[in-house]
Amino acid sequence: MEMTLVLLKPDCHEKQLVGEVIGRFERSGLRICACKTFRFTPELLRIHYAHVVHLPVYPQLAAYMQSAPVIALALQGDQCVARVREMVGPTDSRKAPKGTIRGDLGEDGMQNVVHASDSVANAQIELRRFFQGDDLVVDRMAFAPANRP
Repeated sequence: MEMTLVLLKPDCHEKQLVGEVIGRFERSGLRICACKTFRFTPELLRIHYAHVVHLPVYPQLAAYMQSAPVIALALQGDQCVARVREMVGPTDSRKAPKGTIRGDLGEDGMQNVVHASDSVANAQIELRRFFQGDDLVVDRMAFAPANRP
C-alpha cells in the first residue's frame, strides 16, 4: 500500500476545480489520508522547489505558487504514485492527453492544476514536508481482503 502527495495549485483553487480533481482521485479508488489548505512561505517554496530554485523561471514560479492558497492531499492506494502520475499527465498541460487532469483542466507547464510526487521515495519525503505525525489517517481496513465465511 502506497501513499503519495498531491498539491492542488493556485489555478486549481482559483478556477474552483478542487472538487473536480478530488472527485477524480476518489472515483479511481484512492483514499484521502490527509488534507490541508495552506499558503507557501518563501522558505517552504525554496525547499520544495530546490531542484529549480537556480533556474531563471523560479521567481515566476514562486510568485505563482504564493498567489493563492494551495491544498495538500495525502492519497493512499495500491500503486498510488504511478496511478496518480498517470491520472495527472505530463507537467506541460499543452502536451497532456485529454482525459488527464492536466490535459483537461490545465493551461501550460506552470498553471497545470496539480503537483504530484514523481516516485515512491519522493512521495515519502514530500509527505513528511507537508504533514506531521497524526495528520495522516491511514485507512488499513479499506484495502484489507474481504472476510469470507
